[in-house]
Amino acid sequence: MKIAANGLLFLLVFALAATAILYTQQRRLLFPAPGQYPAEPPPGFALVHTATDDGLRLSAFYRPAAPGKKTLLFFHGNGDNMLGAIEATRGPAGAGHGLLLAEYRGYGGNPGSPGEAGFYRDGEAAMRWLADAGVAPHDIVVVGNSIGSGPATEMARRHKVAALILVSGFSDLPAVVQSQVPLIPRWLVRDRFDNAAKLGRVAAPVFLLHGDADTLVKPDNLDRLKAARPDATVALVAGTGHELAYTAPAQAVLTRWVESLARPSGLKAPPQG
Repeated sequence: MKIAANGLLFLLVFALAATAILYTQQRRLLFPAPGQYPAEPPPGFALVHTATDDGLRLSAFYRPAAPGKKTLLFFHGNGDNMLGAIEATRGPAGAGHGLLLAEYRGYGGNPGSPGEAGFYRDGEAAMRWLADAGVAPHDIVVVGNSIGSGPATEMARRHKVAALILVSGFSDLPAVVQSQVPLIPRWLVRDRFDNAAKLGRVAAPVFLLHGDADTLVKPDNLDRLKAARPDATVALVAGTGHELAYTAPAQAVLTRWVESLARPSGLKAPPQG
């Protein structure tokens, strides 16, 4: 009896210790910022800086839109940086659309520590920068890839924009964590990014793009997002995994959808030639 009681006590202490470690250290696992990042923007882009309301100065890459084109505010995926964001937006860039490739706190040499609340502040800083640059709300398309679906959805919920696009987006972060490590309870995940709960409050059109072979953010996330936003345009790409955003076919689909967006009533397309 005593041995059994001691064994149970050991297991309880171990479980509590493991839970404490997971709770306090999880952001190091959930937000693996790459050690390398681009110091200079590529041709066609300018290095700009956004200012957060908690005093951080964040780097970003910007290229202006051609006349009559939209500007995409792009939030990249986890473990990525602006170099990956460039690769993921070659399609719309080639079509003349503008880009603001936002970078997060704690990523790309930026100060601060990543987390849900901080990412929303970073998104607000990017929205303010676009407003100061004279980009009208009806010309802004907010795009989020993977974990970038969190700040993208929140910005589209808060602001009047032309559209919201989620590429490999998740319904909420705890669902992704549980799908990879089923023993971890949902309540243990501190950063929620509850996109499914917010999509119904996004006034703009929504496009959901997902790969049916995604083993990280599994397609059942798409099902929950569709249920939350029944009028969304949905594209499920066969045979493609979580690398979807970087594939030319997916970028072509995304670009065509952006170009299909109606101009606000009363606005005329700019003259050609």
